[in-house]
Amino acid sequence: MNTQLETRIDLYTRVAEETASGVIRRYSTSFGLASSILDKSTRQHIENIYSLVRLADEIVDGVAYEAGVSVKRAGELLNALEKDTAEAMETGYSTNLIVHAFAHTSKTVGITSTLTEPFFASMRMDLNNTEHTDESFDAYVYGSAEVVGLMCLEAFLHGHQVSSDDRETMVRGGRALGAAFQKVNFLRDLGADFVTLGRSYFPGVTPDSLDDSTLTRLLDDIDEDLVLSAKALRLLPPQARRAVALAHALFDELGRRLRKIPAEELIRQRVRVPGRVKFWIAVKIFLGWLPQPPPRATGKA
Repeated sequence: MNTQLETRIDLYTRVAEETASGVIRRYSTSFGLASSILDKSTRQHIENIYSLVRLADEIVDGVAYEAGVSVKRAGELLNALEKDTAEAMETGYSTNLIVHAFAHTSKTVGITSTLTEPFFASMRMDLNNTEHTDESFDAYVYGSAEVVGLMCLEAFLHGHQVSSDDRETMVRGGRALGAAFQKVNFLRDLGADFVTLGRSYFPGVTPDSLDDSTLTRLLDDIDEDLVLSAKALRLLPPQARRAVALAHALFDELGRRLRKIPAEELIRQRVRVPGRVKFWIAVKIFLGWLPQPPPRATGKA
């Protein structure tokens, strides 16, 4: 009987993880490309994490909004998702396949509520905050992005012994890289977020107020995050190191391209890294290159 029960759980978990894997392939070419470098087990954990993050994000940003779901109802749905996630992390089971996949990862690699609670708190801020102060911006970025970096770090280090000093360096790097990714996305989507959702993430910055000097200041701040995160790359296990280095390099390239766009044009277009450029960056990473971006000079490249 126990064997039969375990077999059913294993099958259910495998189906849940197949569902989670489809999310990253459909939603993110950059993260999908980076995760493809990982070993099968670690890659699955990263995909499970990404799918829950995307599911919550769609409640506050995407599908729910386009479907005409009210803000109040979106909040109820987000609360229900958080409750389901917390229960699944304890029991190891959810009727929601994506939540079940995440719960399997959380139990396996040691993700706790100290990371999921700030994440859902930031998602909840998206329902009510249309502008941010410096304090609320820092809190939002921590919960929406930095803790996701820390979740991924738990997956990368699962089964590996590291010193407390090295872990501390990797924690700082994981937080910085998550923050850099989020801030780059804020810049890319500045116009769309403001027009469609009425949101302005960077304190005091709107499409109307964004000028070249402000853009440079924001990109310089992102570069500082990228420099800090690069210091932790060599401490990661080899496959995780290559995967994170690829994601790091792709967003670094995106930052370079953002510097070449005048502020008044940036709000009317979404800058991307072409597929051929992504390919050559990936080749460099496979050959052993690790990004070590220096602080860029003030002004456009």
